[in-house]
Amino acid sequence: MPPTDLPTEWATDLADGLAAECALVGATVVGGDLVRSENIVVSVTALGDLEGRDPVTRSGARPGDVVALAGRLGWAAAGLAVLGRGFRSPRVLADAHRVPSPPYAAGRAAAVGGATAMIDVSDGLVQDAGHLASSSGVVVALETARLAVDAPVSEAAAAFSADPLVWVLSGGDDHALLATFPAGSALPEGFVAIGVVRAPTSDGEVASATADGRGPGVLIDGEPHAGSPGHDHFRP
Repeated sequence: MPPTDLPTEWATDLADGLAAECALVGATVVGGDLVRSENIVVSVTALGDLEGRDPVTRSGARPGDVVALAGRLGWAAAGLAVLGRGFRSPRVLADAHRVPSPPYAAGRAAAVGGATAMIDVSDGLVQDAGHLASSSGVVVALETARLAVDAPVSEAAAAFSADPLVWVLSGGDDHALLATFPAGSALPEGFVAIGVVRAPTSDGEVASATADGRGPGVLIDGEPHAGSPGHDHFRP
């Protein structure tokens, strides 16, 4: 059971929120279990149907593929900055952090559209692009000129004397989708090209974000990313 001082409304609001989010994709909550704890822990297992298709994993990207993004970046990070300073507005940013809006339909569209690899951007664009690069054994070369810095994000950054591109590159919790597609293929609706996949080299001709400057990794405008790539679950 949850803590004894937990308001009933909290539990009912949680159930309502789960139902509302499931409704967006036609999912249903089935089953459930309660245990007693001093802390609130919510664990969810999601099951789906590939409809006969092979799964699109992180490991299928190949040199020459186009790197494309569906969804927005930097909003949740900007919202966290707003809330962290004790503000509740701009509300669109605060809500972006509290209640993210993943582009659910884009995942299926990417799979049907021939995506070779895919990952959600929950820990930061550079961080998650690095996971895809490592799994595929490639270099993911991103171009900042192709990354949208939306007005609410830009305005919040100006108010806090921050660089909005930092939020876009390393901010998490927007849950955008990053995918790779064969060169020359039409991108599914909602996806925007933001880079290309390259082959790593052993002579440093194409440097990456790895410690030795070679091998799979991420390049930002042709250079290794100098700042934090995003959230690392295994770093204290």
